[in-house]
Amino acid sequence: MLVHSKSGRWAAWGLFGLLFLPLFALPLLVVVAASFATHWSGAFPSGPTTGNYAAAVRGESLQALTTSLVTALAASLLALAVGTWAALAAATLKKRGKRFLDALFMLPVAVPSVVVGLAVLVAFSRPPVLLNGTSSIVILAHTILVTAFAHQSVSAAIVRLDPAYEQAAASLGARPAYVLWRVKLPLLLPSLTAAAGLCFALSMGELSATMMLYPPDWMPLPVRIFTATDRGSLFSGSAVAVVLMATTLLVLLAVSRVRTRASYR
Repeated sequence: MLVHSKSGRWAAWGLFGLLFLPLFALPLLVVVAASFATHWSGAFPSGPTTGNYAAAVRGESLQALTTSLVTALAASLLALAVGTWAALAAATLKKRGKRFLDALFMLPVAVPSVVVGLAVLVAFSRPPVLLNGTSSIVILAHTILVTAFAHQSVSAAIVRLDPAYEQAAASLGARPAYVLWRVKLPLLLPSLTAAAGLCFALSMGELSATMMLYPPDWMPLPVRIFTATDRGSLFSGSAVAVVLMATTLLVLLAVSRVRTRASYR
């Protein structure tokens, strides 16, 4: 929204601050403050300490962070591959077929994630595909949940893609596979990296479906945070939550730099 008057801009910034601070910034700041505290003093955490972070970056917490990173990376790559393939295939379909494929990929995010977790648990708890009790079932559930976002992101980029590039390559004798790998996918690279970052962030924070599926030796960090706070360890859980936020933001910043470079290629 464009605001041309000075008073209008001040009003817009004031409204933004009024909505952003209490709804978004303040809860996160409280978590950060609690991560450096040992107890509550009235309405604020107190007892400054860094001991919560000493426990948050070693032992079971460090193992849970590694588990989350491996799960999110694997799920993001699988979702990106499946979502991109489906988006490229949907671009060649008629309108009705494209709508059906879009609805099919959006179905897992149209229902609560705990339903997806239950469906995966029921489907893969018996032969011939027995995944229950393994890390693969967690990665599979995360992949199902985030593939829709990769599919939608790449589909939107394909719609905006200028067909003249493909037509020029085809007119010069390039085969369809060559056009795909050397023309189309490089043009889609900024959207692909953005989709990968989104899938990674969503997987890092996924809890509901994970709670139903994770084996004892494959506990992601959100589950670790939930169990810590459920036992009453609010301050150590807050430190682990800050580690999760910081790790996710660092990865997203790295993906953003890759996307920026891809945009200028």
